[in-house]
Amino acid sequence: MRPKPPSSPTGCACVNYPNPAIVAQSAVRPLPRWVLLLLCAAYVVFGFIGRDPWRNSDIASFGYMRELALGNTPWLSPTLAGLPPDMDGLLPFWLGAWAIQLAPGWIPMEFAARLPFIAMLGLTLSATWYSIYYLARQPGAQPVAFAFGGEAYPLDYARAMGDAGLLALLACLGLAQLSHETTGYLTQLCSTAFVFFAASCIPHRRNASAFYGFIGLLGLSLSGAPTVSVLLGLGSALIVARSGIASHSKRIESGLILLFATLAAAGVAAAFGFWRFSAVQPGGFKEFQSYFRLILWFCWPAWPLALWTLWRWRHQIFTASWNRHLLLPLWFSVVALVAMISSRPSDRALLLGLPAMAALAAFALPTLRRSIAALIDWFTLIFFSISAITIWVVWISVHTGFPPKPAANVARLAPDYVPSFAPDEFILGLAATLAWCALVWWRVSRNRDALWKSLILPAGGATLGWILLMTIWLPMLNYGRSMAPQIEPVVALITDRDHCVTGYGLNRAQIAAVNYYGHLQMVDMAQASACHWVIADSEALPRFTEVWPRSDWEQLGTISRPTDKTDRLVVLRKRHP
Repeated sequence: MRPKPPSSPTGCACVNYPNPAIVAQSAVRPLPRWVLLLLCAAYVVFGFIGRDPWRNSDIASFGYMRELALGNTPWLSPTLAGLPPDMDGLLPFWLGAWAIQLAPGWIPMEFAARLPFIAMLGLTLSATWYSIYYLARQPGAQPVAFAFGGEAYPLDYARAMGDAGLLALLACLGLAQLSHETTGYLTQLCSTAFVFFAASCIPHRRNASAFYGFIGLLGLSLSGAPTVSVLLGLGSALIVARSGIASHSKRIESGLILLFATLAAAGVAAAFGFWRFSAVQPGGFKEFQSYFRLILWFCWPAWPLALWTLWRWRHQIFTASWNRHLLLPLWFSVVALVAMISSRPSDRALLLGLPAMAALAAFALPTLRRSIAALIDWFTLIFFSISAITIWVVWISVHTGFPPKPAANVARLAPDYVPSFAPDEFILGLAATLAWCALVWWRVSRNRDALWKSLILPAGGATLGWILLMTIWLPMLNYGRSMAPQIEPVVALITDRDHCVTGYGLNRAQIAAVNYYGHLQMVDMAQASACHWVIADSEALPRFTEVWPRSDWEQLGTISRPTDKTDRLVVLRKRHP
């Protein structure tokens, strides 16, 4: 005999219990659009504006974009002083170079290169919201119907779930820095979000799904991740073909659309020669410990909510109808985790799984117990409040000398740093802090039953921390992470620009910084004997003197990086006979 369904929180008896989600209409009030848009705009804009290109991937990628835009290197095989990029994929370099060429001359070159990446981060957030919105409209994702009505309307429920999923993505700690770098990893993230959106909305928007699916899969292939593209495309095609869409023929047709898009994108990647398998073997126990620690902070707070979703919806994951709202984000997350283990750097690979983990986190909210929601609120409130206070205390100490210890720590890390007060950055940081205080007051003083309420504080706190770092701490971070403080004194030693300059033992970031800040065009390192000027890494200098006699070169100076005295560059000039 079938047991009687439990009563709903509103006192209504449920007719059936197809899934664990019990949501009343009062709980799916949407987050005000202006609040959500303002939160997303603040998260996207801060971090792209007002800073120098940072070490190492950021400045190196910009170096290749600049070389392409200036016509100094071929578009299909870009090089930087003879060095090819250290990652496969040309699309991010093309986008940055095109933006530099199309931007007006009054826009700084490094900011012009960031414009397509600003757009891609915004598109990632938008695609994630719509993906979760369409997944929440699936029959298997809908909350249980109440016997006397009052359950959430499907469209209102889907909007609330989209809001919650987007907040979960913004709250992920690992998203902040990597999503604001002009590298191929942001291109891969945006492309993954497009594929996720295509597989989520295909029953509702067939043509749009085919278009965005192909763009996303092609973007992944051209950004250096063709294997991830094929895995995501094939898995999505299988899940869509087996999921509970209207009829068998429509399911097969939808799956074939994604399959053909996957094959087309794989063919383009093969035509460009991007199919290079460079997977690394998993390490031992200590390496898996590092993976665990990475997931622990990088995907917070999405990962515990995602695990809760898998537990509470475990009976609905593998059913005859293949619930797409669970299997799609689960597959995307698994592919990202496998990529994290089998590729380097691991955090860049894990970045691709954040939209899917945010979707799984959203589906935990209809089943979340009130005690767990309260624990998330209080932990978030304490963590981000203490973080904000720490940032402000260090800033005050650096500018006033009180309390003395933070200022002393900054002086020890950056001995030559001279603080300067920027009124606009101070006002923006203060406004973000006041907005956080207002959000905390709203959350703790009113008993709101909105479905997304447990994620508004994590998203707001993560955005607050990022804004404070990119405003009041930006001069310190620029000084520590920019290569300008070291490169500008180096190029100042090169007084004769009529002869070529080459490097020895320099990495791609150093070469790009010398070219940009010194307005130089460094030649291939193999041409050091033909050049009158050499910039060498201090650790590589002994090897340089083994190849070319030291007596032929005059050492003009050694410049250390302000925040790392072991990172030193040596300027050499060829002695004239």
